[in-house]
Amino acid sequence: MNKPKLWTKDFINISLSNFFLFLTFYILLVTLPIYALQEFDSNASQAGLMTTVFLLSAIISRPLAGQWLERGSNKQVLLTALFIFAAASLLYFFPKSVTGFLVIRLLHGIGFGMATTAVGAIVADLIPSSRRGEGMGYFVMSTNMAMVLGPFVGLTAIQQWGAKTMFILTVIVAIGALITGLTVKLSMPKETKKQVILPAFSLKNFIEPSAVSIAIVGGFLAIVYSALLSFVSVYANEIHVSEVSSLFFVVYAIILLMSRPFTGKWLDQYGPNVIVFPSIILFAIGMFVLSQSGGAVTFLVSAGMIGLGWGTLFPTFQTIAIQNAAPRKRGLATATFLSIYDIGIALGSFLVGLIAAKMDFSSLYFLCSFYILVGAVLYYFMQVRKREIKRQQYLKVKEQ
Repeated sequence: MNKPKLWTKDFINISLSNFFLFLTFYILLVTLPIYALQEFDSNASQAGLMTTVFLLSAIISRPLAGQWLERGSNKQVLLTALFIFAAASLLYFFPKSVTGFLVIRLLHGIGFGMATTAVGAIVADLIPSSRRGEGMGYFVMSTNMAMVLGPFVGLTAIQQWGAKTMFILTVIVAIGALITGLTVKLSMPKETKKQVILPAFSLKNFIEPSAVSIAIVGGFLAIVYSALLSFVSVYANEIHVSEVSSLFFVVYAIILLMSRPFTGKWLDQYGPNVIVFPSIILFAIGMFVLSQSGGAVTFLVSAGMIGLGWGTLFPTFQTIAIQNAAPRKRGLATATFLSIYDIGIALGSFLVGLIAAKMDFSSLYFLCSFYILVGAVLYYFMQVRKREIKRQQYLKVKEQ
């Protein structure tokens, strides 16, 4: 029997739009703190606000975008968000103070939060339901590729050609997100053709309850991932492998890319538990190997194991969040999942920074490997056990 087509023009274009969104994000993530320190002679805490303000505005805007997606057109939300995102990218040339930059980061974060929510909802509609795990896995690869290329491109641009060239590059990439978003053609699902009338204000308008439990598991494990994003290069210097630190996320992405054709299909065929529990164990082992690394080989081996573990978990969790929601609630489910996930990243960056002041990174990553295993227990109670209880309740009602 022929499988429904996955690699359509619209799926490719929405994945490209997502890639350009996150490429812009990662270029600025690594360069703006440097720019703030050099150009405005700001301190480390002020430079760190560049990321904090951006993430907070993205977290706040996502539930609002999710509500708009439920009430209106996915394409309309996407284009509005991409326009805000591209317009904000143009403004980085003008501020003369850190405060001015923080205002732009606030606006840019709003566009980013709305756009990533809309993109997640749209791709869920474009992927055939029988291939959702496989399709979401490939889609999230666009984020992983941006994570690898963004820091490299951003640091190369600002170090070799200066901040102005880096900002020009950012504008070009953001416009790329807008152009590829414009080319996506959407047909409104049958269930959403009727306008949904909601109360003026209700917490349910901003949070999709069915996505909360898996989002909490994702946010819990994202705290460890934030420790990698923020400090793995610092740790590489500590263990004297700085010459290969830039390859960490390259190896991460290569292993993830090689595994993607299998893990996504297994998710569709056998369900999430077959994927989640082994991936959590791989993630934990990868962090343990990283904590014990004394050379380049073990450092890069850990990158591959973490890529296979966490790199598989994130799209699996997002797929679960979408599958648990009704079709017209997919936008809100995506917003709920990504918001709680970003809270985990933001909280993790703060907590890890505090803990790292008290212990070395080797000890921190060693403890993280055991923390990850607690995530398996959390997943069992919040997802597996909860679903089993619901199934038993359903069978009882059916027997009556």
